[in-house]
Amino acid sequence: MSNKLPNDLINHLKDDPHFNYQAFIAVHDEEEKTSSIRLNNRKKIAIDAFVIDKAIPWCNEGYYLKQRPIFTLDPLFHAGCYYSQEASSMFLDHAIRQLQLDRHPLKALDLCAAPGGKSTLINSALHEDSLVVANEIIKTRVTVLQDNLMKWGHPNTVVTNNDPSSFERLPGYFDFLVIDAPCSGSGMFHKDHDAIDEWSLANVKLCSERQQRILAAALPSLKTDGYLFYSTCSYSRAENEEMVDWIIDQFGFETVNIPVDERWGIDVSESMKHKATGYRFYPHRVAGEGFFCAVLKKKAEQATFSMKRVKFEKSTAPQQIAKQWIDDQGLYTFAHNDNLHVFPKAYEQDLTALQNVLYLKNAGTQLGKLAGKDLIPSHDLALSTLIRADIQGIDLDLEGALNFLRKETINADLNTDNLKGWVLMRYKNINLGWIKAMPNRINNYYPKELRIVNL
Repeated sequence: MSNKLPNDLINHLKDDPHFNYQAFIAVHDEEEKTSSIRLNNRKKIAIDAFVIDKAIPWCNEGYYLKQRPIFTLDPLFHAGCYYSQEASSMFLDHAIRQLQLDRHPLKALDLCAAPGGKSTLINSALHEDSLVVANEIIKTRVTVLQDNLMKWGHPNTVVTNNDPSSFERLPGYFDFLVIDAPCSGSGMFHKDHDAIDEWSLANVKLCSERQQRILAAALPSLKTDGYLFYSTCSYSRAENEEMVDWIIDQFGFETVNIPVDERWGIDVSESMKHKATGYRFYPHRVAGEGFFCAVLKKKAEQATFSMKRVKFEKSTAPQQIAKQWIDDQGLYTFAHNDNLHVFPKAYEQDLTALQNVLYLKNAGTQLGKLAGKDLIPSHDLALSTLIRADIQGIDLDLEGALNFLRKETINADLNTDNLKGWVLMRYKNINLGWIKAMPNRINNYYPKELRIVNL
């Protein structure tokens, strides 16, 4: 495949005296690709459920697999026990821990969040009492983001569908900002050969201009002394080191060094003007795809969003229902579109503020819909990490779990204990979703839009 790599890109990389041109070409000629997953640290599943090759050294919950499975046929995947994520992208976990951002609650924004890999990682790596806002501008992609965060099961997440410019209305609000910027995609050539045909110098220029617009709109939402994690899947300096210099010039940031073990194979780069540190992942050096990231700290004085401007109204939703289903300590219940949700009490006023300035796709964990005094439980509730362990359930084998996930008719003979009402279907003691058990019949409540099809 080496003769297909763009000459303009190769010539650009060859300008770096530390770049191994022959090894880079050779790895792109190979068809072998890595497969990696990151476990959900709040859904306890034995590591021997996977065919592990080795741990990913820069991510606590990350693992390389010996072979890529068919994730669609694994009930644990649908239950949110793990996320299939590219290993290089998991460096975010290492950065968070080196910055000690996991030591105390904070407010984080993942600006370009779909499909949800970095958002779920942030939710696992940060302090559990943090607030995580996951935004996606493209409507067709925000649904996937919402589904993946729902599977992850944490109630402290808000999913938004907004242009980056909307966050200018929240000056100095966030402590941590992650921008995995849209880019020309050269880092994906090893994984996705079709991406080669879309690459050009003109597209690099277009992407760098788009990145500047995104950054200019979003960076005012980061408070003074807040941290920015900027990343791309590009090798082009115009989208990477030059963009970091531009951020420092325009917005008063300083570079932050993240220690890395030289055995990991990550190349540490410097920007031309400010000697800012960047981290480059090349597929001939690391077991992963092409990736760039940099960490910056905002030193410029930033005006902050005033919560005094928020007209706060206490929720009138019934507060006692939640404790029948979840551990509701530190949560409150609110109603939205005929559904009940739970959300961290500490961020009740923050949620009102976010509703005032953003379009919210989802917030917290949806409990379900009230029918009189009874609750019709939602799929979100089934996958919540806070759901009560004493809720009745039926354990399924692999065939039974896949039948349930296909939304097929459930044989009433499975209900050997003659359970009545709402029942959780489980696989390896992990919740998959709801059925409603009635005399001589079981109704499968797995969401139609999530069901396994064509398998």
